[in-house]
Amino acid sequence: MKAENASMPGKVTKKQAVELLERLENLYPDPKCALNFTNPLELLVATILSAQCTDVRVNQVTGPLFARYPDARAYAEAELAELEEGIRSTGFYRNKARNIIACAAALVDRHDGEVPSTMEELTALAGVGRKTANVVLGNVFDIPGMVVDTHVKRLANRFGWSRQSDPVKIEEDLCRLLPSSKWTSTSHVLILHGRALCKAPTPLCSFCPVLQLCPRIGVKKSK
Repeated sequence: MKAENASMPGKVTKKQAVELLERLENLYPDPKCALNFTNPLELLVATILSAQCTDVRVNQVTGPLFARYPDARAYAEAELAELEEGIRSTGFYRNKARNIIACAAALVDRHDGEVPSTMEELTALAGVGRKTANVVLGNVFDIPGMVVDTHVKRLANRFGWSRQSDPVKIEEDLCRLLPSSKWTSTSHVLILHGRALCKAPTPLCSFCPVLQLCPRIGVKKSK
């Protein structure tokens, strides 16, 4: 980790950031949320389950889960042990099951069973932080949200878009740097690039089509 930090560039300009992002958008022209869902509640539950779990695994679990629990009241009245068993393979299933039930109960009690569309209301729900809230806001309500997961954090540091380690501060840096119209799609694009080439711990720079725009290369050459 120390070697990675040593090669991190300083922050870049808005123009440079947008130019690099636009090149990445050309590489990943149709970025979408990788989680399967058909309504806000399904995406909320899927995103809670995605913590420390792959999207592929979550999608394998949510098919039968969504059929078993079609609405917030069904989750709120779920038997804890049964729900735990249904999501066991996603990891941390006990905490996730408790959070889903508590979250659903709050939806029923405070929001008529509907998923709210504000950051404040979403983050007041059990198991919902800013990352989960931004996923829901951006992908079902079309409200710009900058999702900061491990891929976005890594690439933001490597690109010089942020030197922070705290996800909330990284989110703030990226929101200042990039236009709000691109916030939701930026998260998807960075996640795709992080999985394909800009990997941890070692990026596949020799295969990267945007290599010449990456600040890490300039830093290396200047040494």
